[in-house]
Parts: sequence; C-alpha cells; structure tokens
Amino acid sequence: MGANFNLKTLTVAVAALSIASVASAAGLDRSGQDITAFLQDGLYAEAVYTYIDADVTGYDSANSLPNDNSYQQGKKIDDIAESYDFFRYGVKADINDTFSVGVLYDEPFGAAADYRGDNNFVAQSDINASTVALTGGAASDFNDARLQAGTLGAQARAAGAAAQGFAQQAATATTPQAAAAFGAQAAASAAEARSLGEQATFFGTAAAIAGAEASTAGEETNVEVRSESITAILGMKFGENKNFQIYGGPVAQRIEADVELRGTAYGPATGYTTHISPEQDYGYLAGISYSKPEIALKAALTYRSEIDHSAQLSETYPIVGILENNPAAANQNGTIDITTPKSVNFDFQTGINPTTLATLRMRYVPWSDFEITPPLYNEFSKRRTMDDKGLALVSYDDDQYLVELGLAKRLSPALAISGNIGWDSGAGDPTTSLGPIDGYYSVGLGAKYNVTPEWAVSAGGKYLWFGDAEGQIPTKKIVSNFEDNDGYIVGVKLSYQAKQNFN
Repeated sequence: MGANFNLKTLTVAVAALSIASVASAAGLDRSGQDITAFLQDGLYAEAVYTYIDADVTGYDSANSLPNDNSYQQGKKIDDIAESYDFFRYGVKADINDTFSVGVLYDEPFGAAADYRGDNNFVAQSDINASTVALTGGAASDFNDARLQAGTLGAQARAAGAAAQGFAQQAATATTPQAAAAFGAQAAASAAEARSLGEQATFFGTAAAIAGAEASTAGEETNVEVRSESITAILGMKFGENKNFQIYGGPVAQRIEADVELRGTAYGPATGYTTHISPEQDYGYLAGISYSKPEIALKAALTYRSEIDHSAQLSETYPIVGILENNPAAANQNGTIDITTPKSVNFDFQTGINPTTLATLRMRYVPWSDFEITPPLYNEFSKRRTMDDKGLALVSYDDDQYLVELGLAKRLSPALAISGNIGWDSGAGDPTTSLGPIDGYYSVGLGAKYNVTPEWAVSAGGKYLWFGDAEGQIPTKKIVSNFEDNDGYIVGVKLSYQAKQNFN
C-alpha cells in the first residue's frame, strides 16, 4: 500500500504557489485563465487581487526610411510598460457527492503601454526635421520633399509617355531591325519611368507622413486592451471512488481596446487612432480531472474555446485624408471581427510527504492565429502590400508555452510557505512594438495563513526576467530594440473553504 499523506493535513499548504503565479506575458495573456478555485474540495470561495509593474526600456531605430527595414540604434526609450492590476473571483459548491457547480470571474487578456519622451514613437512638431529623417537627408525640408515629388512625378509621366510612343513605333516598324531598336528604347523609357515614379512616391510619401505626424504633434503612442470573463461550470464526478470528474460550461467574455500610433516609427500609420467599443460574446470551457486524496494528488486538463467578437469601432487615419485630399476620408466607423484565442491548461499537484506539496502548471495558447485587423487600417495597407490581404494592426508569429514548477511547505497547522520557478516562451521575436517582450523566466514566493479553519489569507510575489525583443510594425520593419528588462508581480487572496457532508 502506498504512502498516505492525508489531504486534510496538507490543505493549508495549498498556497497557490504564490498568488501571482497565474500572471502571464506572451501575446495579450494576462490572468492565465486559472480554474483551480473550481477544483477545490467542499464549499470554496476566493477573491484575488494582482498588481503587475514592469520596466521595459530600449532604443528606437535611427533609420526612419519607410522602405528600409534595417535597424540602427537610435534614441533611448524610457519605460513604456504601464503598471496595471486586475481581480479574480471564484466560488464553488458541491450539490451532492456527484455534482458540483462554480462561477469564476477573471480578466484574461489585456495590454497597457505608453511611449513618452523624445523618440520616434512620439509625434514631433518640427515637420522639416521629420521630413529630413524620413528621406535620410535627401530632402532639406518639407517643401523640398513636395517639390521633388512633383518634379519627379512629372518626369516619370514624361518617360512613360515616351515609352508608349516608342512601343507604338516598334509595332508599326517596317523592318525587324527598326522594331528591335524602338522596342529597346521603349523598355529603357519604361524602366526610367518606373524609377522616377518610385522616387516621386518616396518623396511624396515622406512629405505625407511628416504632415500626418505634425497633425498630432506632441501626442504619444499608447495602447490599452481590457477584457473580462465570467465562466459557469458544472462538474460531475464518476468512478468507483468518485476520483474522476468531467466539467464544462459557458463563458461570457467582454473586450474593448484603444490604440494610438504616433511618431515616424509607424511611417504612414503615424496619427492612426482606433477605439474598439466594449463587446460581449460567448464561448465554452470543458475539462477532465482526477484526484487521489490520500496523497493530495490532483490533475486537471482544461480547454477553453475561441470566442468570436464583432465590435463597433471608430478609426482615424490622417494620411488617408492627406493623400486623397479629402479630410473626411481619414475617419471611418464600422465593425471589426476579433477572435480571442483558445487555450489548454494543465494543473497538477501531489503530496511529497505529509507536509510538502509539489505542483506543475502548463499552458498553451496559439497566439499565431490571433490578429486585430481594423478595416480602414487594413484597406490602406493594401496599397503598400499590393495584395488583397493587407496587414493586421496586431499579430504574432509564435504560439505561447508556459511551464511553472512549485513547492509548498506546511510549517504549522495554520501557516504554509511556497515557491515556484517559471518559463514563458513568448509569442515571437521580433514582436509587435506595442508589447516588445519575448517571454520571461520567473521566480516566486508565497505564504498562506489560516485565520480560522475556514478563512485564510494568502500573499505572494514574483520577479520576472523578460526576454529581449525587437519591436516591429506590421510591415515587418524593425523600429525598436528592448533588452535587459524585468518586472514584478504581487498579489493577495482571501479564501473560504468548508467541508460539505451529504450522508
């Protein structure tokens, strides 16, 4: 017969292995979508508060040329990571020895970033200096860029007309030699027209970008994404000793977002603003768990579905109005389809001895399938990509994998301490300039104190070493580099747990 650790003696050691252990960094992951409140025994309720503060600094790129993706270290970027906090609540009760119900609230996805200071993510008021940077010094000021765009454009049109003329002469030539000569001249003129046209577009685009930046002078790049989620769960135990449980239920999720892109780092997108209004939609959760109380073993595998949202949004895109010479074209209201990603969580714990508990937590989120694609932004981007797909405002290259290992030790009947180490893979490098972190390594500590046999207070903290990341805009141009950054998370939990008898 195996060792019997008696779950009751280990209950106080279930300290969540630091309250902050559920906060994640990849993509827009925030809460980790923890469901362990539902897996507790008997009647259980908890309220958790988490505060996150990160220090994310780096450098912009000295290369502001819109069509050159190479990175050159530029000006210092001060901390862009806005501190934020969120709550998580959970309540669970057994209906009888077979069925359980629960309700969970969390804030699963979010972002908070703000660029400040003198860098390429803050709109500058000097339109001439911006023009010089955007042309790499090829234009001396804003008016010079416009003049060169006009002159080169006229020359391109003349070369194009000449190409057409030579092509017609080639078509009507009376000898093969004359046709070949005119054909060669047509090809040369067409090549000259393309080259002059590209140069005209270069100077014209630079002037338009500088003008769009000047329209929002002094404003900063800023992003804020918020979400809320309520999950109702019904569980059913089965097996000879009720060791197995299947569970599932509906999920109601609400999202909203505000994004402001400013500065020459975003090229033609400088001045772009979008507000995505709050929108609620629904998905589901399903899972299976196994428990062996005599050794405090619990294992649970949980799947959360994608949730499709169709939200109202408003967009402002200054360069569209400038290029079309129609200020009204820069503003558009409409809808946006956003699908928040599915996820898989695995939670495991087991007693090692009568006073020690070990835990493992794993999480997978396919962030490579996620994107935010506002319609006006996407439609204008098709002019640059020359295809029917265009660009997304936010997207990720890789999927997220998270692993945390922990130990909890009961020091007395009322007090336990815990520690954990963790790794988050991140969602790719380079990554979006609105969240330039490539995962993290972490270490955490926590403690739990039972004020009474039912009521307990837990507190914990976690220190994170963020992975270095280059920030890129949707065109894949590298616009920043962030290295040697870190952050911390602290949290506190109030919980209540009581045994339920159904004899």
